[in-house]
Amino acid sequence: MEILAILTMLIILCSIYLLWKLYSLQRTTNCYLIDYVCFKPPPDRIVNRKSAGEIIERNRTLGLSEFKFLLKVIINSGMGVETYAPRNILEGREASPTFDDALQEMDEFIDTTVNDLFKKTNISPRDVDLLVINISGFSPAPSLASRIARRYKMREDVKSYNVSGMGCSASLISIDLVRNTFKSGKKTIALAISSESLSPNWYAGKDKSMMLSNILFRTGGSAMLLTNDPAMRAQAKMRLKCLIRTHTGANDNAYNCAMQKEDDAGFVGMHLGKNLPKAAVHAFAENFERLIPKVLPYRELALYIYRTIKQKVVKPPGKGNLAMTKIDFRTGIDHFCIHTGGPAVIDAVRRGLRLSEYDTEPSSMALHRWGNTSSTSLWYVLGYMEAKKRLKKGDRVLMVTFGTGFKCNSCIWEVNKDLGDAGAWEESINNYPPQTEVNPYMEMYGWVTDETDETFNREARAEELRKLY
Repeated sequence: MEILAILTMLIILCSIYLLWKLYSLQRTTNCYLIDYVCFKPPPDRIVNRKSAGEIIERNRTLGLSEFKFLLKVIINSGMGVETYAPRNILEGREASPTFDDALQEMDEFIDTTVNDLFKKTNISPRDVDLLVINISGFSPAPSLASRIARRYKMREDVKSYNVSGMGCSASLISIDLVRNTFKSGKKTIALAISSESLSPNWYAGKDKSMMLSNILFRTGGSAMLLTNDPAMRAQAKMRLKCLIRTHTGANDNAYNCAMQKEDDAGFVGMHLGKNLPKAAVHAFAENFERLIPKVLPYRELALYIYRTIKQKVVKPPGKGNLAMTKIDFRTGIDHFCIHTGGPAVIDAVRRGLRLSEYDTEPSSMALHRWGNTSSTSLWYVLGYMEAKKRLKKGDRVLMVTFGTGFKCNSCIWEVNKDLGDAGAWEESINNYPPQTEVNPYMEMYGWVTDETDETFNREARAEELRKLY
């Protein structure tokens, strides 16, 4: 009887221990966003109408056809006149960047943003267990992750990862890497850094599909502190609910639609092909088919399943997933952070998700104020929502990104408390949305629409621009 009692007690104790381990593991596999900081470059890096005109005028290979193309892109870019560019481009050295130019661009961003983040959260660099940085277009040796670990004197056992080549979707890839590391169960603090290197990646040729990147991309960056420690939940701003990654690179058209390559004259740049919209739509649809069950309430999910079955029984010819186009995503999501790839990207997502202008306002305003800041654009959109005091406790925030490969990544955050930190938006948030929709570049480039090959005089027009400013 004594042996039976002992065995029974051991079984009970083991069961209690296993239940406690399971409970502890569940608590430490959460991913909390403690805080984040978006980079605001100094005023001397602003791309205003004058500097934009000077940069375009310096490219001596451009003719009337290229000027007309640039006008169309700039007018439809959705950007204002307070975005930022690297110093070497503003100084006229975009066609001959140095290695130090790229390092200086990264150092200025990292020093400002990471310092502010540690000060804001009262967390020491020595407390960081995991470091992840994603910069697609610049990968020196030692890595930027090592450069950061050295600068901030991080511990010798810090786990560091340097992510490159992932394009505009890289920020959520870094978050996914952090989340997967948290699953080990050990209490961890992670520093995730996201930006893009523009200094060494200027395209000096005249291929229109490669000139787009010069116009669309602007300087930006963000740093985020995350943890799985439940003791820091009260301090955290948001909790990650789910993250879905989709990669359609097995398809040749999707793989080739956005890639770095050489043009016929030997100039290297980022090619954005005509198949890009189609690849984005396909990746978007694949991603959201997996996201839907995780975000929709039961009633909306039941309607979606019913419509899907009905469509399979009687499928209209040449139609896609019509059931998805009828979903009301606002029943499960309160706010939408859409990658600021351009007005066309934002409008396509708005139509696809049946959103209102209010829902996409943060993305459009982030595009206007900061431009396309690549992988870090999501955090400027989130910053706009927070500065406008839209984020309340319990709200769900959807983030959607697109990137080369071709990739579509999405995630859902749950807001832990009412948020209202203006951050990088502090000095400009009261000016948004802008009261006027007059395009700031029309006055400078409007003449292009009236020119012909016979009347176009490059030198005369360049002189007019110089007199104008």
